[in-house]
Amino acid sequence: MPSRLILLAIVMPAVAFLLVPVSASAQLSQSAAWASYLDNEYRVVPDVTYHVANNVENKVDLYLPQNASGPTPVYMYIHGGGWRGGSKERYFLRALPYLEMGWAVVNVQYRLRHVSRAPAAVEDCLCALHWVKSNAEEYNFDTSRIVVGGNSAGGHLSLTTGMIPSSSGLDLGCEVKDELGVAAIINWYGITDVGDLVQGENEKSYAVEWMGSLSDRLDVARRVSPLSYVREGLPPIFTIHGTADPTVPYRHAVRLHDALTEAGVSNELHTVPGGLHGRFTRDEMETIYAQIHHFLARHGLIDVAATTEGE
Repeated sequence: MPSRLILLAIVMPAVAFLLVPVSASAQLSQSAAWASYLDNEYRVVPDVTYHVANNVENKVDLYLPQNASGPTPVYMYIHGGGWRGGSKERYFLRALPYLEMGWAVVNVQYRLRHVSRAPAAVEDCLCALHWVKSNAEEYNFDTSRIVVGGNSAGGHLSLTTGMIPSSSGLDLGCEVKDELGVAAIINWYGITDVGDLVQGENEKSYAVEWMGSLSDRLDVARRVSPLSYVREGLPPIFTIHGTADPTVPYRHAVRLHDALTEAGVSNELHTVPGGLHGRFTRDEMETIYAQIHHFLARHGLIDVAATTEGE
């Protein structure tokens, strides 16, 4: 049976679709309530600055196990919102399955469209990864077990964070630098070909707005597209996508899966028949979390005997 934390992670994001938008302060209050619930097991360090750009301090919230016997695996969570909305506070509940397993969680905020257009969000998340690795000793992070994940635009940013090499030049503005690279990527219905959404039959306003009026927007779209970085030697990638997703076409997941498989990269595509943009049923979510757990265990990232997601 799923634990209380897992059930919260499954039920609450679905309920959120039925709610009116809430203020940032209300989101923070909700996040603080869950932080209080976890207080016996975790030390919460909110709003740590990892990067400054456009005079904006990009911040992370840290959830650190209180009684870890050694360096802890890290789940680096990147929220969605079409690169134009969302916040780390609003989507905190999505990290609960990893807290249940005793992992450290790094909950990432990045520059949204109204602050800076593409490729700013990609650059920020690469800087967040550099920051995690550079501060591993202070926060007891196990840099050999960093898993990055996110939903929608956050799925896209998780892919770029885990796939883009330093040679791309997209991390040149980071204040601290370490080797890029993660142990695995969990991609919840993320965009894999940004150019496909900028023009043509699949054009989406959120992608057009993120590119803006750049004369070289198609080149920029290519530079920030995960499909541009498929190659041998990438970390294992687990993708979840619904076949009826109206926001990010299911074909994005299929193309990524096929390209990764051809390149010899270990990856799995979990297809949700008739699934929309993340609005999955409780049963579907339980199955997904269980499969993620098995995926991580298969790649040596969790102890098989550890508390499981969805079991």
